[in-house]
Amino acid sequence: ADACLERYQLSGETVGVCKGAALDMLPLQHPFQDRIVPLICGEHVTADSGTGLVHTAPAHGLDDYFVGQKYGLPTDNPVGDDGKFLASVPPVGDVPLAGVFVWRANDIVLQALQASGHLLCHAKVQHSYPHCWRHKTPIIFRSTPQWFIGMAQKSPPTPLLQSGEQNLSTFQEATDSLFCNEESSGAIDTSQNTDSPLCKRGARGDLTLRELANRAVEETEFFPSWGRARLEAMIKNRPDWCVSRQRNWGVPMPFFVHRETGELHPRTMELLEQVAKRVEVDGIEAWFSLNSVDFLGTDAETYQKLTHTLDVWFDSGTTHASVLARREELRAPADLYLEGSDQHRGWFQSSLLTGCAINGRAPFNALLTHGFVVDGKGHKMSKSKGNVIAPQKIFDTLGADILRLWTASTDYSGELTISDEILKRVVEIYRRIRNTLKFLLANISDFDIKRDALPVNQWLEIDRYALSLVQQLQDQVLADYDRYEFHLAVQKLQGFCSEELGGFYLDILKDRLYTTGEHSAARRSAQNALYHITHALTRLIAPILSFTGEEVWAILSGNEEVSVFEGAWHGLPDAQLDNDAIGAWLTLNAWRGKVNKQLEEARTAGLIGSALAAEVDVFAAGADYDILAHLKDDLRFVFITSRATVHRVASTDEQRIDVAASLHEKCERCWHYREDVGSDATHPTLCGRCVSNLYGAGEARHYA
Repeated sequence: ADACLERYQLSGETVGVCKGAALDMLPLQHPFQDRIVPLICGEHVTADSGTGLVHTAPAHGLDDYFVGQKYGLPTDNPVGDDGKFLASVPPVGDVPLAGVFVWRANDIVLQALQASGHLLCHAKVQHSYPHCWRHKTPIIFRSTPQWFIGMAQKSPPTPLLQSGEQNLSTFQEATDSLFCNEESSGAIDTSQNTDSPLCKRGARGDLTLRELANRAVEETEFFPSWGRARLEAMIKNRPDWCVSRQRNWGVPMPFFVHRETGELHPRTMELLEQVAKRVEVDGIEAWFSLNSVDFLGTDAETYQKLTHTLDVWFDSGTTHASVLARREELRAPADLYLEGSDQHRGWFQSSLLTGCAINGRAPFNALLTHGFVVDGKGHKMSKSKGNVIAPQKIFDTLGADILRLWTASTDYSGELTISDEILKRVVEIYRRIRNTLKFLLANISDFDIKRDALPVNQWLEIDRYALSLVQQLQDQVLADYDRYEFHLAVQKLQGFCSEELGGFYLDILKDRLYTTGEHSAARRSAQNALYHITHALTRLIAPILSFTGEEVWAILSGNEEVSVFEGAWHGLPDAQLDNDAIGAWLTLNAWRGKVNKQLEEARTAGLIGSALAAEVDVFAAGADYDILAHLKDDLRFVFITSRATVHRVASTDEQRIDVAASLHEKCERCWHYREDVGSDATHPTLCGRCVSNLYGAGEARHYA
């Protein structure tokens, strides 16, 4: 009190001091109306400016509204849509307020307070106040009738509105509309809790809409999984949904309401059907242009056409009913709704609530949430920062498949990082996959599956092992696709092309493809495996590298008019290898890595040039010896050396690999260094197996 007296230079005496709570609900006489108003406590009021006492109007401010709800104060709204006081507002003394614009009424009230001796001081206080963004004029908060979907309402199994029913209005007070000036207006929306639902067919059972939504969330699959907890929290804490808007555009709410009470017309369901039929013929403008008399007759004198439009989130949230359920080529519920992480509060939630209200379940089986694209440093893209990478630029310079591959290779559960350096790495991944496909296509160009197919049990063992690898790849990639984990699928496809194929199988296979007889069983065995690998790999990359997939498919099918997407995943034959055999090839691959390391050391030391210039002696113990020795002479093809000999040792401590330069001549055709080079005088530069492959029965291969 003393600070207030000093602040406004008033004289007075402090007669008592108490806490504000002691004055709570103290009755006060209104200064110029014959009514009692309570003194209430509000945490939004401060004492560092003004008097610490403020006028409270629950219908005209957010803070006032919430404190009014706390104390159960009426939300009387004496201001009309035009920003002027209603005709029912009593005068201030002898001065009428009806029809007076609210800002001009301030002077009338101040004059009345001063005349009655209630105004001790009049001073302006500078503070922050909302203004219209367009007109830069102060706004007026008003509580207006709005329409809500009630989260706590238990939905009956039949339509809520029946012909002849009364008291079905669902409007509730909310601090919604605001005015900029007499000519223009805007709106903000804040909803309150209410048990009244929008007039909709409810979900079945004795559950509230909130309970139905929570159950639907439990039944929905989320990608990534953390989306479930986020949506659950939002549904649990959200207020009722205010679905009405005061706009000059949008989908109308085709209701007729009583001019004074706001109650719905008793024939609302019948009228809704009539309006719907007219909209089907004349479009959405039919509602805005229709004459109420045509529908209501004499009732038009007491009922008016509602001018509210629906919240746009209600529009998008009901696409499951207006699109999926109405088109024969589509399926409802949807397999998946996909959007950014901000849509847990938007489209995901509005679709969930409308689906539960109409059908008692979510309109989707799964939700996928992705992050947003940022630059290489994790910064939001901005033209002013110059860090924007335009998709069209990537199309024009690198091709659409590079952009698709970047998208698929990035973990979308967080922010998606992109930069020129990242795109360079993506190009390398693409080049590896494309070069692998080129190699595969080149080596099955003379292969006809109908003419050259061999039973799998006649394939060489390494070819059957490669078949088992592609079967494993296909199973894993399809599982990744089912979980929408595209970045894991890309990792597996890249690894398969660079490691299993490029670093192992195709590297070993080149000798057989290039040196054995054109129609030999050894070469056809390899081509059978390559045929299935190519078909499987082409289909697996197609969802990501669609243009490349179509390009390869046109070659495989021989028909550019047929799309790769018209077929199914490739049906692979059984590799006819048990786990022990597959494990043996894993062991061989591990030994191959050790041999390559020794060969590289020999090359660095100048002992050999290429790997084929070397002869290798492998000293192995136990099961490893059995696995290596099982391949016999074919082991050299696995190691890509001119000779590979296995020796048994007693323990793993004695295991080693010896590399020596071959002392034999080099075959000019297969580049192997062999003792029998020149043994056929007719072909002095060829080894014995090349002579046999060219002019004889051909070499026999069993394993590699």
